[in-house]
Amino acid sequence: MYNIRNKHAERIESVTFSSLNMLESDIEEILRNSVDMICDEEESMLIVGRQVQNERGARSDLTAVDNNGNIVLIEIKRDRRDVERRKEAFEFQAVRYAASYATIEEVDDLVKKVYAPYIDKYEDEFELGELTSYELGVRKLNEFLCENDAEQNFNAKQRIILVASDFDEQTLSAVAWLNSNGVDMSCYRLTPYKLNESIYFHTEKILPVTIHNDYYVDLMDRSRATTVRRTGKLTRRSLPRIEQMLEWGIVKAGDIIVAKGHEYEGRLLANGNIFADNEEKSMQVWLKTIYGWSSIQTYVFAVHKETGKTLAELREEYMKQEALEKQE
Repeated sequence: MYNIRNKHAERIESVTFSSLNMLESDIEEILRNSVDMICDEEESMLIVGRQVQNERGARSDLTAVDNNGNIVLIEIKRDRRDVERRKEAFEFQAVRYAASYATIEEVDDLVKKVYAPYIDKYEDEFELGELTSYELGVRKLNEFLCENDAEQNFNAKQRIILVASDFDEQTLSAVAWLNSNGVDMSCYRLTPYKLNESIYFHTEKILPVTIHNDYYVDLMDRSRATTVRRTGKLTRRSLPRIEQMLEWGIVKAGDIIVAKGHEYEGRLLANGNIFADNEEKSMQVWLKTIYGWSSIQTYVFAVHKETGKTLAELREEYMKQEALEKQE
């Protein structure tokens, strides 16, 4: 990471969480409030639990539900030394936790065991009104699943996300093997940097390894449609972001964006942010506030008011048209 000053680049060296006197619980709290650090704009996620204890007394760090209805286990370790010194391997601890969640078949069950206690613990973050924590949990989780068309797929499978500032080779090897055998497990490297009194995080997904086709978007401009023609579908990495959509004229600064299913609207700015309620926000932050989710599929839930289409629909139309033109 570099700091640019007077047209010169000054390298900022990474530090360790231990040198910052940050505990695993500190990282856990940061991710609880900002799980979009390890998601992207194509994924919705709702945090439903923290430090959930299973029947054997072991505790999982964070529990979430994603836009496909999967229960997601997020396990965190500070530094590589913390990963290596564990009696039980990092990845297999997470697998064991995930296996315990596989027995949950109904929303009601997850709310009773996990989400309602979470709401009780962070009561000041929720508007209970006349509802009990259980009633609010059922309502919020069902709304999340309904909005993401995932009601019929609730907990059909489980996902695991491992987060650490570094991983040992044995962990990475085991995770790669588990992925090749159908276990949905990801590794994210969370690297801290310190500049003056400010701390910055850089997140990097290191497993599963991104295939070379996913990098086409980074090497091409308007020829992105080549990816569509070769693979027949759009991958997350091949989809243009709002900056490219503005550059290509799919949308323009000043357009009104509406939150899907709501009356909230904001004005699209030239940098891709939204101006709403007399404040500039990223589209992700704006939509998260409206829906009350931990992370949100930005392009699915942002509607272009003039056309009545979501940003996802607009860019898909554009990509398909580009592909057709290149085939002619």
